[in-house]
Amino acid sequence: MPYLSKIALNPRRRAAVSLLSSPHRLHAAILAGLAVQPVTERVLWRLDSNTPHRADILVLTESRPSWAHLVDDAGWPGADGGTPLIADYTPLLERLARGREFGFRLIANPVQSVSRLSRPSEQQAARLREGADNGTRTRGFRVAHRTAAQQLQWLLKRCERHGFVIPDAIATPPAPGLQAEDQDLSAGPAVTIVSRDILRFRKRPDGPRVTLSTATFEGRLRVTDPDTLRATLLEGIGPAKGYGQGLLTLAPLRTTEADHG
Repeated sequence: MPYLSKIALNPRRRAAVSLLSSPHRLHAAILAGLAVQPVTERVLWRLDSNTPHRADILVLTESRPSWAHLVDDAGWPGADGGTPLIADYTPLLERLARGREFGFRLIANPVQSVSRLSRPSEQQAARLREGADNGTRTRGFRVAHRTAAQQLQWLLKRCERHGFVIPDAIATPPAPGLQAEDQDLSAGPAVTIVSRDILRFRKRPDGPRVTLSTATFEGRLRVTDPDTLRATLLEGIGPAKGYGQGLLTLAPLRTTEADHG
């Protein structure tokens, strides 16, 4: 039975500062909330908000977790609003039906695979040298999409394989008498990139630096394949899932616009 959790951290506590500064450390702390160790189940998570006053973490697990260690070390133990929320995710999965629309939110790491690099990183250069020394062909490299337009196309090209499409946004018609005969009222796909970021961290103090380009998408989707979308919700979209990427969440639509999950 899957569970969706929401955990509030206190960014002014030293332990929270350490966790929020490194997706690697935060991932390890999240895995520590599961009783069966080592963890073999799929765990998706994301940092849903991060302000000087509050940081909310969403976590999707296959088994029921306990977040007592996060609350005690980095949250608000005993305070109103400090108790983590843990909800059964099954009712949402059962509401998926072909043609139904939902608001959605997704933080992802949009990348492409390329065979040649103009400016390889230290790690990539090492892989190229190793392949040359062994006489083997090096597999493609994941390279981040840098522009908002590229990141948006990355999502749009992957929708159908994940069980949904993004319909056109609902355009607001102009007042009577203001519309030209050839005026296009199409508003484009009902999705917006609301924020973009570059995460830089190290798994170990002496290890190579990890760099991730992220994009936060919000919008409206229409279910085309309920079974595939259920799998997508449980398995995520794109790479870097261990670092807080790929968790797609849904929410009921408002009357006139999407209410983002």
